Amino acid sequence: MAVDLESLSEATSGALGSLLSTTILYPLDTCKTKYQVEVQDHGQRKYRNLSDVLWEAISNRQILSLYQGLGTKNLQSFIAQFVYFYGYSYFKRLYLEKSGFRSIGTKANLILAAAAGACTAIVTQPLDTASSRMQTSAYGKSKGLWKTLTEGTLSDAFDGLGISLLLTSNPAIQFTVFDQLKQRLLKQKLKEADHDSSSVVLSAFTAFLVGAISKSVATILTYPAIRCKVMIQASDPDEDDDKTKRAQRKPRKTVSSVFCNIWKKEGIPGFFKGIEAQITKTVLSSALLLMIKEKISATTWVLILAIQSIALSVILFFWLEEGSIFAQNLEMAVVGHIS
Repeated sequence: MAVDLESLSEATSGALGSLLSTTILYPLDTCKTKYQVEVQDHGQRKYRNLSDVLWEAISNRQILSLYQGLGTKNLQSFIAQFVYFYGYSYFKRLYLEKSGFRSIGTKANLILAAAAGACTAIVTQPLDTASSRMQTSAYGKSKGLWKTLTEGTLSDAFDGLGISLLLTSNPAIQFTVFDQLKQRLLKQKLKEADHDSSSVVLSAFTAFLVGAISKSVATILTYPAIRCKVMIQASDPDEDDDKTKRAQRKPRKTVSSVFCNIWKKEGIPGFFKGIEAQITKTVLSSALLLMIKEKISATTWVLILAIQSIALSVILFFWLEEGSIFAQNLEMAVVGHIS
């Protein structure tokens, strides 16, 4: 089966955009995750706001620990965005070819985005779980990727898969809103440019704003599930300090147990604890991702075409060389036979 170069270009530019945005915002992501995991108990809480998490790292001289798990997170983000953008672009092109439509409606877009998101969640769930455990470990006590994954069973590495599949609605909503807004803006620009489509692209600032709006909508609608997922995947703080407790097998966290725990200790507001930090982080991350992707997608496409051209040239060269050698051998054989 031939490689879909258009989908490959979309996937590569999306993955590179994710890699850069994840690295830039990782300290904020660590603070946000630690803040989300804490559940208020008997009116007591360790972190009153997001800045308390940052201050704790600074006061303990563990500022570099805000980057614990960065390698795993980058690997997870790169693979996730590559799989997502490739799947979304491929499903979108396939749908248009099979249906014969010129554009995709909102409902079809949601289904295609959700399908791509489901594939992404299944492929990257172990890395997602490992990165969450690394981030929520005590400062300076984060383990490596292999040790984190092999501490429990195989099913432990897929903690939160069910809710991750549910959360495929988040990027589905996000990219559907982004795509619809983008198409409307491009149509408006196309009219202003007298139908000269070659020069019609979103500016970096416009792509940033559209990405921020689309992610805000998706985050608000799915935040309770996001917090439950983080709590399911989080490292137990007791296990970081106590080897005896680490050896004891604790009951596995489930969506229902985490849901009931939040409900009993924090009530309805607990399901939205940290939503400001989540929106700040995810909006900046997604806006940067989409902005970078929009700007490097054309370059990525040119590079892929160049690589394809070089590869074909190399193959053709060796094929001609082999043909030349074969012709020489054949000529020598004929001459030897005649003589």
